Amino acid sequence: MNDQSTGHRPSPGPGRPLSIALQALDPDLPLPVYAKSGDAGADLRSRADLTLGPGERALVPTGVAIALPEGYAGFVHPRSGLAARHGITVVNAPGTVDAGYRGEIMVTLLNTDRDEPFRVSRGDRIAQLVVQRVEQAVFEVVDALPVSERGGTGFGSSGTA
Repeated sequence: MNDQSTGHRPSPGPGRPLSIALQALDPDLPLPVYAKSGDAGADLRSRADLTLGPGERALVPTGVAIALPEGYAGFVHPRSGLAARHGITVVNAPGTVDAGYRGEIMVTLLNTDRDEPFRVSRGDRIAQLVVQRVEQAVFEVVDALPVSERGGTGFGSSGTA
């Protein structure tokens, strides 16, 4: 069952994959796929050729648009190999694709290397899309928060390593 006007589909049952409507905006590019069974992220590819100089960033099109069901979001993560070998990351990692967004998924890549430019070729795997169930919260104003073991301690306070 599929509501064609919104692309929303019922949530899958246990052990069944989530079906997501995908529009291929560039039919010559491979569609997002999971490299291995059980992987969390599906590879997104570059629709463009470009060079990122040291410290430069660019908004890179992926050639795909999706219609996520309500209650889900897509999160665009850097690819660990690009980060480790070339210093290429996603600036706003993870980038968020909301269920209501229907435009092309874009990735803001950043070259963190100080010396070397990085060449992105059309079809290169540039990021990963992780789809997750999400909840919307109702924020309730209170005078005080319940006590917790951690309390108000922040960055770096949970250990030395």
